[in-house]
Amino acid sequence: MSFRLPQIYPLTDVGLTGLTHAEQVRRLAKGGATLIQLRDKTSGAREFLESARAAIIAARECGVKLIINDRVDIAAAVGADGVHLGQDDLPVSAARELLGSQAIIGLSTHSLSQAEAATKLSIDYLALGPVFSTSTKDDAAPELGLTGLVQVRNRIAEFPLVAIGGITVDRALEVFHAGANSMAVISALLRNPDEITAQTARLFQLVNASVQQI
Repeated sequence: MSFRLPQIYPLTDVGLTGLTHAEQVRRLAKGGATLIQLRDKTSGAREFLESARAAIIAARECGVKLIINDRVDIAAAVGADGVHLGQDDLPVSAARELLGSQAIIGLSTHSLSQAEAATKLSIDYLALGPVFSTSTKDDAAPELGLTGLVQVRNRIAEFPLVAIGGITVDRALEVFHAGANSMAVISALLRNPDEITAQTARLFQLVNASVQQI
């Protein structure tokens, strides 16, 4: 499968927005998002499944790809485009076996050693974080900073790299200059639900203009 990371990789958050995952997908897609991760750490399995089904319908209507956070079973059940795994989730090999060769699989890493190990797995990208301190995850690993991001980029060569954790509009360009191919964003886009589409479009415009100059 040929997969290219978009520069902006939004994640949904029902608690932060008060909106359904499906509605967040619609607003993010309208702002230019092409790859969206459905993230839900509080719902039960049945509720998450129903939310994911509605979100995948919205994603197909909008022409965007939808990745499910953690839950390989739900990704398979709703026909999502892939799954994003944490260090303690189902092993990548098992997820690949269940979802098939065409599925997009990403893996969270929190250190240089984890990032190096991830490049040897059957994944399409690795995510590194938190780059900056974040309020959207209670059990976040220690902040890596831009220095940590640069170190990982230098070690993993051209492997697709997503930066995540505390990334604001003001710090977005620093993240790209440090070597990220893409940045996963939550609060910077979702904090004001009425501005999700406008903020997403603004961030894409800002990043596109900067990347062309790199």
